[in-house]
Amino acid sequence: MIDLYTWDTDNGRKARHAMEESGLEHTIKLVNLQKQEQFEPEFLKISPGHKIPALIDHDGPGGETISLCESGAILKYLATKAGNGLYPSDPLAQAKVDQWLFYGSATYTTLAQQYGYFWVRAPEPIEEAKEYYDGVLRDMMATIDRHLGDNEYMAGDYSIADISIYADTHIHGVQRIGLDDYPNLKRWHDVIEARPAVQRAWAPF
Repeated sequence: MIDLYTWDTDNGRKARHAMEESGLEHTIKLVNLQKQEQFEPEFLKISPGHKIPALIDHDGPGGETISLCESGAILKYLATKAGNGLYPSDPLAQAKVDQWLFYGSATYTTLAQQYGYFWVRAPEPIEEAKEYYDGVLRDMMATIDRHLGDNEYMAGDYSIADISIYADTHIHGVQRIGLDDYPNLKRWHDVIEARPAVQRAWAPF
């Protein structure tokens, strides 16, 4: 059994998306960021950087209990444990998936969160920052759109590379900027959105 600690954020949705796709038995443990539950001592033992998502797998490698944080690491762990193709076994295919998994986790989401802060959550509008991050996010979306012009998914077959990029595309691309200027990205988004696992992952907590 896996306990997934999460909340309604881009990284939180990524982890739930990967969990639903994995088919692994799990329970959802909500960490209310609005109440700063991520700073509670028991949660810090699981996620020292006080971030969600995090998980505890009570049947980890060798039957040992393992705790894990960081969304990219969680996606890779779940896909490897599930063994259902979300993380390939071929080393060359793994390298391609890793490339876009890390892009999604370290670049795309990191900068999209800055866009979200200045456009949505900042207490006072800072127009220079809003304009800057709007340009950054649109440039990243254009990069992904060009790549998807020659590829059905980010790294061959559907994988955790796609899961790492989907959440911020859905939150910021669909709900705020729009995808009309990014037809390949829109096609990719809509195909993923229709997956039953994704419908479950984006249901209300």
